[in-house]
Amino acid sequence: MPDNTAGAHTEAEIGSQPALWRRAAESAPGLAPVLPRPGERVAVVGCGTSWFIAQAYAALREAAGQGETDAFAASEMPDGRPYDRLLALTRSGTTTEVLDVLGRVRGAVPTVAITADPATPVMTLADEVVVLDYADERSVVQTRFATTQLMLLRAHLGQDVADALADVERALAEPLPEAAAQAEQFTFLGRGWSVGLAHEAALKMREAARVWTESYPAMEYRHGPISITGPGRVAWMLGDPPAGLAAQVGGVGGTMITSGLDPLADLVRVQRLAVRLARAQGADPDAPRNLTRSVILDAS
Repeated sequence: MPDNTAGAHTEAEIGSQPALWRRAAESAPGLAPVLPRPGERVAVVGCGTSWFIAQAYAALREAAGQGETDAFAASEMPDGRPYDRLLALTRSGTTTEVLDVLGRVRGAVPTVAITADPATPVMTLADEVVVLDYADERSVVQTRFATTQLMLLRAHLGQDVADALADVERALAEPLPEAAAQAEQFTFLGRGWSVGLAHEAALKMREAARVWTESYPAMEYRHGPISITGPGRVAWMLGDPPAGLAAQVGGVGGTMITSGLDPLADLVRVQRLAVRLARAQGADPDAPRNLTRSVILDAS
């Protein structure tokens, strides 16, 4: 029998997102002096989930015409590249690679961090800090903190987020697609800013449910990844799919899943699915195998 109490914290945190998104969106105007300004050249760094959220934000910011924006895994941030501001995303405020980047650029580039914990080293290493402590999590697997910070950044960019706020309620209320619940493999796809969300969706399923997932820009799916598609395998599109792709997936026996929801809201459906699949196999997404809340490396 599956353990329906496993992942209780993760499930509660997933369900809390509508209120947190609204709070973040409402706070955006007051944080404008701290967050990247229009016209600045910005680098965004993070690790794991935070890196994928950085990718989504970078694509959104450039699409909004607010300035060149690069997203890096913190361990791959290049030295010597000129930026007007560096934005660090770190739920824990303790991740070694993020703190290393902030230390390296200190005094050379203005820095701002978004974190959940005001009692961590990031508070003194970054020039400015936005604390979303109300979105912090007990679960190791990130869900609500990641989406809440992206909602804040979307609102800061001037996006109308009303549809997203409505869609997240639907994402929590509507039944999950049964084809996904029965699938043996998932490929998550995105376009533009939702490519980062596709990578995050795949990571969430691996972390919480230990299932075989991949992720790609949607137009790249035909360039090789479609070779693994077949019965029992799902291609999940976050956002609108390219013309003809659904027919191609179906033509080789796979299942294409789309929702019409805002892509960030659709990510919430993936989070719910990850909990469901984890429970079915006896895994606990609150404490996933081999993972900790923060990766803190030995100085040696």
